[in-house]
Amino acid sequence: MSVARARRRRRGVLSVRRGTARDAGVICELIRGLARYERLERQCVIGPSAIRRHGFGRRPYFETLLCRRNGAPIGLALYFFTYSTFLGQPTLYLEDLFVLPEARGAGAGRALLRALARIALRRGCGRMEWAVLDWNTPSIRFYRRLGAGLRKEWILTRLTGAPLRRLARG
Repeated sequence: MSVARARRRRRGVLSVRRGTARDAGVICELIRGLARYERLERQCVIGPSAIRRHGFGRRPYFETLLCRRNGAPIGLALYFFTYSTFLGQPTLYLEDLFVLPEARGAGAGRALLRALARIALRRGCGRMEWAVLDWNTPSIRFYRRLGAGLRKEWILTRLTGAPLRRLARG
């Protein structure tokens, strides 16, 4: 048996498929895993019912892909579409990409991103975008190896909680 074949056998078979409402619990657990990794677990309050309602309800706000190794879930991509007025084309926005720490380095992240790129092209998107925390050097290196450019001149801006409510009232 070749070395490459032995490695593939050890790693197991990877598959990527769309998430379904029945996957809400798994999706939620993978999102919690991402929150732990990003040191934001306290802010992660989502539950399976919100996943089902917002991802698989009458008006879905997001879509998901699940990566499995030998049938076990090891990775998640959660995404939605925005529009680029400058390009005049849709944009696939990747909100969350997460692979379990023990499953990293075996191709799951690349498989999820490849599946997303195919979806983006199939739906006529001019680009894919996502954010990465500035301290997450392993992910930054991975994205750069794929050819992604980091846009440091753009600052992510966010309104939540009381400031959002104040603006809406006022």
